[in-house]
Amino acid sequence: MSVRIGILYATVDGQTLKICNQLVNELQKNNINVELFSIDNFNEDVASFNKLIIGSSIRYGVHNEKIIEFINKNKLKLDAIKTAFFSVNLVARKPEKNKPDTNPYVIKFFKNIDWKPTVVEVFAGMLDYKKYKTFDRIMIQFIMWMTKGPTDKNTKIEYTDWDKVTEFGKVLSTF
Repeated sequence: MSVRIGILYATVDGQTLKICNQLVNELQKNNINVELFSIDNFNEDVASFNKLIIGSSIRYGVHNEKIIEFINKNKLKLDAIKTAFFSVNLVARKPEKNKPDTNPYVIKFFKNIDWKPTVVEVFAGMLDYKKYKTFDRIMIQFIMWMTKGPTDKNTKIEYTDWDKVTEFGKVLSTF
């Protein structure tokens, strides 16, 4: 019997997809076949997977609505297989907020959803003001100002800890 593993993601600016691609590479290094799906065109039956990894970015303090709907709709099927969830957000750039039990967005997510994945992780995202539309840039600058982050409109910083992503890929290879 072949094992079917999927990674389902939602991304706004592409960083979550970039992390997913790194996870795919890590799994493939361990001779594990994995399929990558965007939430925007996912129409598979969850029950056809042995393991499903779900990744979502944050925008304005909330995980992707389609991911939340998907989890709520498929909770029973998700509970019947091994699952992983990871969040990508800029708050995780702070060492004291870069773990699932210390990241406010991950904590809030699991308080508001009736699902407990097998494995949970959180990664810092990327800040690139030039990629954002005007309204998004202003809102993100305000949020960064409030959280003592960079606000210069030319700022481009990749906060993602790629070693941490690689380690998570190793965990996913064995869970």
